[in-house]
Amino acid sequence: MTTNHLSKVAPVAKKYAAILFDLDGTLIDSTAAVIAHWKQFGKDYGINPALILATSHGRRTIDTIKQWKPELANIDYVREVEGRIPKEHAADAKELPGARTLVSSLDKTGAKWAIVTSGTSALAEPWVKLMGLPRPEVLVTADKVVNGKPDPEGYLLAREQLGLSKAAEPPADVLVVEDAPAGIRAGKAAGCDVLALLTTHSREEIEAAGADFVVENLESVEWLGKDEDGILLSINPTLPSTAFVLPLEMNLIGEVVPN
Repeated sequence: MTTNHLSKVAPVAKKYAAILFDLDGTLIDSTAAVIAHWKQFGKDYGINPALILATSHGRRTIDTIKQWKPELANIDYVREVEGRIPKEHAADAKELPGARTLVSSLDKTGAKWAIVTSGTSALAEPWVKLMGLPRPEVLVTADKVVNGKPDPEGYLLAREQLGLSKAAEPPADVLVVEDAPAGIRAGKAAGCDVLALLTTHSREEIEAAGADFVVENLESVEWLGKDEDGILLSINPTLPSTAFVLPLEMNLIGEVVPN
């Protein structure tokens, strides 16, 4: 996972009809497990794992396999290999900061939320269970769509299953939470606002993909409640460390303010 030294800016209050989360790199971190999986795949088939890992995050396994070993690219094989990952590497996964607090608030209040992941159900369901996270009623997995991210199909399907119109009209009524450029592009293509986490990719990559908000992790998103119109959030975006931010101990003319 990437580490970023960031400065906070003023929080932004937002209201959404629903929140759609990616899973890996957003709610959980199974990086070590996924790396181990692709290293073994590369070893088995004589492919440099570094080349696979450079393009695999945020994409469906079946799409990655199509690129490197197309004769194996069928959903039954993908379910088999993905199903082994949580069983063999459970100790290598962890939940990400702020994830449990936010999804638990959504779940307890009956707010509309979903998970839209590039993993199959054989991968996603065990991870959610092993992490002890609430399971949303709508969980869109790779084996439920024809086209994976960056195609918006998964997010559009989640909107539909939550009872929202498939065609979003501005301003965006749904928030997508992502960490990978492919997922960010999928969320934007679905007409949603996208909040991106700096957990797996650089700020430059995330901004280039079109994220509306950038935060270090979900601890920067505060649950304010839910009313008949939607979910109330306070989003505390971050600035890169290279940006100039006036230190708190200085006043506007640059003088040090005594403590």
